[in-house]
Amino acid sequence: MENLLIIETAANSIFKNSANKPSPDSVISALIEIEKQSKKDKKNYQLDQLSGNWQLCFITGTKKTRQRAGIILGAGRYIPNWVKITLSYYSPPNTSEIHQPTKKGIVENTVECSGFKLSLSGVTKFLDRKNILAFDFTKITIKLFGIKLYSGYIRGGKESENKFLTESVAKQAFFAYFLIQEKFIAARGRGGGLAIWKKLEN
Repeated sequence: MENLLIIETAANSIFKNSANKPSPDSVISALIEIEKQSKKDKKNYQLDQLSGNWQLCFITGTKKTRQRAGIILGAGRYIPNWVKITLSYYSPPNTSEIHQPTKKGIVENTVECSGFKLSLSGVTKFLDRKNILAFDFTKITIKLFGIKLYSGYIRGGKESENKFLTESVAKQAFFAYFLIQEKFIAARGRGGGLAIWKKLEN
């Protein structure tokens, strides 16, 4: 319960400049413990639980080693207030059937800073049994003070979309979600880093 409270407090920190927010080290420790517990409990989440807009508030770096220990977490840090990074998930109505082992959705990742807005969007698929959401950004949109400067497919984007569902997750970018709450979520990326997002009101 204490670890969950630490993560919730860290997630809420994006809306206020609080000197009492948890230290990065304590947040990392809490994330690791909850991830371990989630694997032990064999929790299963659904794609619909990720639907909505989420603002990134905390991330860790990674340091890859040559030892068999694999990936060592680097320093954790809160996302500064002068930049807003959001992740949005949508589940099309025609892909939400319960019998589907792999559910397809849409993702958009947006970075906003000083009037500049960069959005990458694409397709996702969710593996229920592993709580893994794989994704591929295939389109890009660039705006400056609300004026669209460019919008279109990233090189090879259309072809990537067509083969996305049949391609192995091992070849794709993904997040392994080990904590999904109504107001915040946490996951480990393919590279080994950890992240927390806070739910935004629509």
